[in-house]
Amino acid sequence: MSNKKKKKMTPVQQEYHSFAKVREPRRPVLKNIIKAFLVGGTICLIGQFVQEFFLWNFNFTEKTAGNPTVAVMIFLSVVLTALGIYDHIAQWAGAGTAVPVTGFANSIASAAIEHRSEGFVLGVGGNMFKLAGSVIVFGVFAAFVIALIKTTLSMLGGF
Repeated sequence: MSNKKKKKMTPVQQEYHSFAKVREPRRPVLKNIIKAFLVGGTICLIGQFVQEFFLWNFNFTEKTAGNPTVAVMIFLSVVLTALGIYDHIAQWAGAGTAVPVTGFANSIASAAIEHRSEGFVLGVGGNMFKLAGSVIVFGVFAAFVIALIKTTLSMLGGF
């Protein structure tokens, strides 16, 4: 806490702050980092195995194997979320399960499952897209800006 904020606190508040700070449990940062690394790496390793499966068994190229790999990873994430397994893994591993595709699929599936009692349209659909809507809007806007930049540079002879 900065000195500026401490000056605005009353002596009782300052005393409580120092009392609470001493008794606050220490966070096992290194342990959390290792768990996040191992679980995130395992999710990525599974994704790599899925991609290799498509490369070897269906003669995809690396470029064409990407879409079915992402679809399988999303499917696995949603199934594990529906069974309640993904949430247990996430509680243990923390940020390690926030690997973009599987973490995003988990968050959307969790919102849909949580609000299914409100109906399919208002419950599942409405709450599922509370999170997804902002991500989709950001993605579309970012793609638009990048396309403008690339088009401008290509007109200037840069690309």
